[in-house]
Amino acid sequence: MKLVRYGEKGSERPALLDTEGRLRDLSDMVADIAGETLLPENLARLKAVDPGTLPLVEGDPRIGACVGSVGKLVCVGLNYSDHAIESGLAIPTEPVLFMKATSSICGPNDDVEIPRGSEKTDWEVELGIVIGKPAKYVSEADALSHVAGYCVVNDVSERAYQIERGGQWDKGKGCDTFGPLGPWLVTADEVPDPQDLDMWLEVDGHRFQNGGTRTMIFGVAHVVSYISQFMSLQPGDVIATGTPPGVGLGQKPPLYLKAGQTMRLGISGLGEQQQTTVQA
Repeated sequence: MKLVRYGEKGSERPALLDTEGRLRDLSDMVADIAGETLLPENLARLKAVDPGTLPLVEGDPRIGACVGSVGKLVCVGLNYSDHAIESGLAIPTEPVLFMKATSSICGPNDDVEIPRGSEKTDWEVELGIVIGKPAKYVSEADALSHVAGYCVVNDVSERAYQIERGGQWDKGKGCDTFGPLGPWLVTADEVPDPQDLDMWLEVDGHRFQNGGTRTMIFGVAHVVSYISQFMSLQPGDVIATGTPPGVGLGQKPPLYLKAGQTMRLGISGLGEQQQTTVQA
């Protein structure tokens, strides 16, 4: 299934994508694509529904973040060796973790704000893991059974705030609009191998990132298991798993976003995002 949230920000409604790419409203079945809706038994109940029996969503509504009421947005840094090298940092021997503020989450096609005073706002296409079954101290062998599905994440980052303002990555990662999610939450049964997904990102039509999850240092199962040793993961929590090379910081010379530019990014089978940058 491809699960979607549509409507104005703060008033999104749940839906799924039918075989013809049309939105079908799920409001009579679930309150939101969030929390307990993502438990395995509840996803199985939605999967059993004939999409043709659901109301068709008319028009061209805004698409919201594909998960609502996210409790935690946990991120893995430097999870592609080439990206670590282009960032001038050592290849990690275990996952580097940080958090993005949940207030950074926005829809996949919403405007991205360049923070006031920013000169180094950057892009990062990433695979997002959406947790479905609570995970605490889970083994790597069992980790994927706790995954509800996957989505596209743009881990927008302000590099000066991240690196030059006292060493706290969160400052450069949690700004408003720095966490576009979606367009869809694609359930795990439609992603047989999360380590075999192509990913790309363009700015103003120029492709800067062109990689794949095959080159992750720490794969999805390892990441879920690892994080669960330090904090419990709840249904609807999202994990951003790192970015391949090609970010603005790694260009020679470095290249950063300005207001009025367009980012397009996507992952095979998980859809595409497009954002316009605006001045905050």
